[in-house]
Amino acid sequence: MAPPKGPAQGARLRGGNNNREDTMHIGFNAPTSGPLIEPDSLGRIITEGEALGFDYATVSDHIMVPRNLASKYPYTDTGEFPAGPEAAWLEQLATTAWLAALTQKLRFVLSVMVVPYRPAVLTAKLLSTIDTLSKGRLTLGIGVGWCREEFEAVNAAPFDDRGAVTDEWIDVCKELWSAEYPKFSGKYVSFDDVVFTPKPVQQPIPIWVGGESAPALRRTVRYAQGWYPVGTNPQFPMNTLERFKAGLARFRGFAEKGNRDPAEIAVALRVLSGPGLKPRGQIDGAAELFTGSDADWVGDIKALGELGVSAVDVRLTARTLERTLDTMRRFRDGVLTKL
Repeated sequence: MAPPKGPAQGARLRGGNNNREDTMHIGFNAPTSGPLIEPDSLGRIITEGEALGFDYATVSDHIMVPRNLASKYPYTDTGEFPAGPEAAWLEQLATTAWLAALTQKLRFVLSVMVVPYRPAVLTAKLLSTIDTLSKGRLTLGIGVGWCREEFEAVNAAPFDDRGAVTDEWIDVCKELWSAEYPKFSGKYVSFDDVVFTPKPVQQPIPIWVGGESAPALRRTVRYAQGWYPVGTNPQFPMNTLERFKAGLARFRGFAEKGNRDPAEIAVALRVLSGPGLKPRGQIDGAAELFTGSDADWVGDIKALGELGVSAVDVRLTARTLERTLDTMRRFRDGVLTKL
């Protein structure tokens, strides 16, 4: 498969299934929690998304959420976890493998994989297997996690070590995926004199780092082909065009300090809602991004594209299968076809 072209080469979603000549790609969420996770509904949503011309589907990651949470969810003003602790969750990597088998062209973005939840070598094997069997349709979105109680419940690495653990895990994956005779000696993982095959189809599997904090930006610069923020983090708001420009300038400053050309790193935005759910709002006299009508959303996506954003994914899941499919079709007609 030919590498992407253009100045923002890391931004291209290799394997996208539409014929748009620009570099903007549009994704939608695959439900991994809630009433639509049974196989018939989930499979229908994914195959419909591919048929409608979406470029990729996102797959979220939770394993076991304790009932009582003191940890604050970073993307709501209140810190409340929207899904709630009682929700059922499908496992992310098993779900992605199953969804890939139902599709031919749709790409899958892990959004995001909480890296410390799983052992490094096993995770590298699972990701390599998914990439191999999907013929190179995996993008590895990564994060360090936010829920201390879930870390403890799944017996993951210590929550306070999650940044260092994530960095070492990614170093392990890169070594196993690329070296003919991989070896590694780290604080948490060591191996030598081993064989690790098959290697992933993609060399490398694209990595997008989720998060808006300084450590997330440094991790993006060190490891990634893409930066994958959410605009509604109250600590680092990027929910108006001016705020987004400021966040983008901050990110590019980190890239330059880390001796990376910012143009080599994709910017992909995760949006936690869909059109028509919230009237067009104002923040400090500026329009709130991703509120209002289909036309507002088209304008927002085009404006971000002009700033160098190359991928945007949206949450289109409703309470029922019929409403979800209708929402996806209306998004195709009102937004996707206008880009």
